[in-house]
Amino acid sequence: MSSRQPTLPKSSRVWRRTLRSPLETDRLGRAIGSVLIGGESLALSGALGAGKTALVRGIAAGLGAPPEAVSSPTFVLLHEYHGRLPLAHVDLYRLQSLKEAASIGLDDHLSGPTVVAVEWADKAPGILPEDRLEMELRHRTVQSRSIQLRATGPQSAALLNRIKNCDALPTSHFRSGKRPNVKGKSLS
Repeated sequence: MSSRQPTLPKSSRVWRRTLRSPLETDRLGRAIGSVLIGGESLALSGALGAGKTALVRGIAAGLGAPPEAVSSPTFVLLHEYHGRLPLAHVDLYRLQSLKEAASIGLDDHLSGPTVVAVEWADKAPGILPEDRLEMELRHRTVQSRSIQLRATGPQSAALLNRIKNCDALPTSHFRSGKRPNVKGKSLS
């Protein structure tokens, strides 16, 4: 009997969207927060100013934590927020070594009901569980971003499926990836 996890179809593991404004970034974060069940690991990557902290602020709000309390934990490395589930928000931007990452106590948050959101996760790829939802944000314009969510295992695939089907997703064009029809013509 094999101990390998079942292979997930590629189409169910990756989801790409355009976020047309900071408000859509916040709404996506709120939708993600609303479908979290606890114990998920979220690996955020992207350039400075791509919207990682804004997305985590929305996730915190979706969990019922005060979004105004969320700030980038660049100097402290780890902030905790409490809503219907605990949220550990980690920023590895200033990380000098994996040993330093171990010293912040992240392992204490990776079991149990805590949701762990790690900004700059690509700086320490071995720090998070293999099963995680990777979120890559990229600049498109001053206001808009693109985001790719990639599930790396069964728990994150289930989370991605819940996100895709969440009623709280912003606007119908966001869910389908298409712009609405005008005079019978699709603007996609």
